[in-house]
Amino acid sequence: MFVATYPSPLGTIVMESDGEVLTALRFEEGQPGMQSGNSGNGTAPHSMPTQAIAVFNEAKRWLDEYFSGKRTENAVMGATTDGRISVRPKGTAFQQRVWQALLTIPYGKTVSYGDVARMVGCKSAQAVGQAVGANPIALLIPCHRVIAAHGKIGGYEYGIEIKKRLLELEQR
Repeated sequence: MFVATYPSPLGTIVMESDGEVLTALRFEEGQPGMQSGNSGNGTAPHSMPTQAIAVFNEAKRWLDEYFSGKRTENAVMGATTDGRISVRPKGTAFQQRVWQALLTIPYGKTVSYGDVARMVGCKSAQAVGQAVGANPIALLIPCHRVIAAHGKIGGYEYGIEIKKRLLELEQR
């Protein structure tokens, strides 16, 4: 596992890679508005310089463009040749289906947990909520775009303030 950081306008972002694709992206714990949660898999990071890992350079470029309002497409699970970042989150088959559905939510749009449940053929918005909350690759797999059925922002692994700011950024 390789680890790199990115200084975003919303706080430090920690990225993890297997050396080929991004396996995790999260806001660093201990920042204002943060909740404890996805803190990695406990594996010690590899000592290779992070600038040698191409996906980190791609992710940093993606994040620069995202935070400046120029990047609107999501990542893609698996290999890609169209310039999008390849991600490989670890999770159950159900979580993978939910995360794949999240990748279809357009930039600047929101959907409800129930909408996602219908997208994946699940009767339980609560089960979908748990899978959304377990997303290990924030922003690139846009779990922040999922809100409660009545339009309330709802929970977010990294705090409601960060979720609000991400949604506001995408509305500009």
